[in-house]
Amino acid sequence: METKLTLHFDKGVIESAKAFAAENNISLSRLTEFLYRQIASGNYKTLEDFPVADWVNQVAEGEAVYKKRNRKSTKNEFFSQQK
Repeated sequence: METKLTLHFDKGVIESAKAFAAENNISLSRLTEFLYRQIASGNYKTLEDFPVADWVNQVAEGEAVYKKRNRKSTKNEFFSQQK
């Protein structure tokens, strides 16, 4: 069952969230629902428990290192770890 909800956010936050949603081909309503669904799952007791993408943590902790890889090197790395 769908239910309407009225929320109040900073205008800049809404504009950024709309842009993010559009870039990911999802409506702002569905994006918000996704985030609430994650929170309501019971897996997180505090905001600190809520996951942050690894790359955000890397950037926050220092310069992120991006490695260019091709398919062959990725395959070789995978199979070398399987031994």
